[in-house]
Amino acid sequence: MTEEPIDFNSVLSLCQNQTRRIVLAVLTEEHRSLTLNDLTKTVLTYNHQTTSTEASEDAMTKVRLSLHHVHLPKLASGGLITYDPERQFVEPTELLDQMQPTLSTILDADPSLDAPMER
Repeated sequence: MTEEPIDFNSVLSLCQNQTRRIVLAVLTEEHRSLTLNDLTKTVLTYNHQTTSTEASEDAMTKVRLSLHHVHLPKLASGGLITYDPERQFVEPTELLDQMQPTLSTILDADPSLDAPMER
């Protein structure tokens, strides 16, 4: 079953937020499912320029909650991911693969996604 591609404006809307761009960039790069914990660490690395071991518990909690309650549900409603909140598991969808050329153009334009914090 092939999913219907979403329109360009919807993709732009989903990519307005840097956290969602980070999630989409990681999922398209990794080509695999990730946990909420994996994504939390990745967002901290890119968005907050800190590693999960150096981040405060408060920063970790804020990122995790924003992913869980806002960003992952929004990406799931757009059809780009499936998110199982109970298992805290995120999977890329076939639609994400189909939208790869459009997403690449948008994600490539974000200089903050070029280099995460040095480890």
